[in-house]
Amino acid sequence: MPRLAGAITALVTPFLDGDPDRAALRALVEWQILSGVDGLTVCSTTGEGPTLSPQERAKVIDLVIRSAAGRVPVIAATGTNSTESTIALTREAQALGAAAALVTVPYYSKPGQKGIVHHFEQLAAASGLPIIVDNAPAQTASDLSIETLGRLAAIPGILGIRDATGDIARFDGLSPFLRQRFRFFSGHDPSALAFTIAGGDGMISPGANVLPRLFTSMQQAARAGNLSAALSLQDRLLPPITALGPEGDPAKIKHALRLIRGLETELRLPLVVAEPEMRFAIGKALAPFLDEISPRLALSL
Repeated sequence: MPRLAGAITALVTPFLDGDPDRAALRALVEWQILSGVDGLTVCSTTGEGPTLSPQERAKVIDLVIRSAAGRVPVIAATGTNSTESTIALTREAQALGAAAALVTVPYYSKPGQKGIVHHFEQLAAASGLPIIVDNAPAQTASDLSIETLGRLAAIPGILGIRDATGDIARFDGLSPFLRQRFRFFSGHDPSALAFTIAGGDGMISPGANVLPRLFTSMQQAARAGNLSAALSLQDRLLPPITALGPEGDPAKIKHALRLIRGLETELRLPLVVAEPEMRFAIGKALAPFLDEISPRLALSL
């Protein structure tokens, strides 16, 4: 099992004229790694994975793995609402060299808890890739019960849980066995620091696309027990986190990256560029950082 912890970026997928922008993606990966992130996740909803063709998904995963060159682990988001297609995508990610698979609780069809368990049993039996279960009930309309977590604990291939609920009390109340059995990652940027302080292993973060060094430093401080430094960094990050929102909206993150890095804001339908009021809020939240990061780009705000 790979040792995954700290600040892991849920990477966006840059596009140019309708296609994944390979040069921009390579540059983004390099910047993230040089900024100190502990890992990269590709083809998640933040990376517009559901809009990528199978060929594009494979090329994006391969490019990020080759660009990372073993410096950080790369996690491929492979979950769908079909067990068969999830198995196929996970096997492909394993063949490409991914360190783990981020697999959503099946969405839209809203399976019961028994169906969720069987889904992950079949997946773990069909692939040797470590699995991180992505629990985001606000997006999938299916939530993991505590009883289901106990049943998932019996599946050796499941490495961890990404919890995007923001409910620290629920995580804090888990049994010692479950807290030891899984590695837990926050998928909710506003509560990620509290999650780590409560015993979490880190975050799989949309916001880390934009300010990777600060997100990494916040996680490092928290894991080292330097809570005053971690809280100070959280205070600095709170305005951007609030403006970007907790759900990893690619439109908002790509607009922020346009300001920070000059990245194109192109998206794939049904997503469209951020509304003017959103762009204003993001620009205002990032204004204190722009002079530090790029004086030239600060002029475009």
